Amino acid sequence: MDMPALESLQRQHVVADLNAYHAELIDDDRLEEWPDLFSDRCTYSVISAENHSRGMDLAAVFCDSRGMLVDRIVSLRRANIYPAHNYRHILGPTRVISDSDGLVTAQTSYVVFMTRNDGQTTIYNAGKYLDEVVLTGGKPQFRSKIAIFDTHLIDTMMVRPI
Repeated sequence: MDMPALESLQRQHVVADLNAYHAELIDDDRLEEWPDLFSDRCTYSVISAENHSRGMDLAAVFCDSRGMLVDRIVSLRRANIYPAHNYRHILGPTRVISDSDGLVTAQTSYVVFMTRNDGQTTIYNAGKYLDEVVLTGGKPQFRSKIAIFDTHLIDTMMVRPI
């Protein structure tokens, strides 16, 4: 294998590993660590496929800085009232769309299962992540993470990250 192909595979692995860690933090309810996966100036949104394809900005969740991500978690812990539940992410393979100057754009399919206290498990959300990952500065971080969901109905208030 030539060196550029090997480097490309390594970058793909780094992005896939970052997505796996993202899912792990959410699934294990370690949400206070979750904002650390993002650069200070970042964007995180959860938007329907219909709105995204039409270029409409209306998102179920929109944050435009790491500070907003921290505020979201503080609010979740202290102010929001919602049925107790757990998430479990299943991730598809990560495909690198572009790669230049330390910024990788990638796509990864996902499914999020939700299990409530009564033991019932359902598919809560399904779609794809479109990510911009910065690979410079020591550790990879999301500059942008967009969860584009195919699900047309959100079962409960979306309080946890997807």
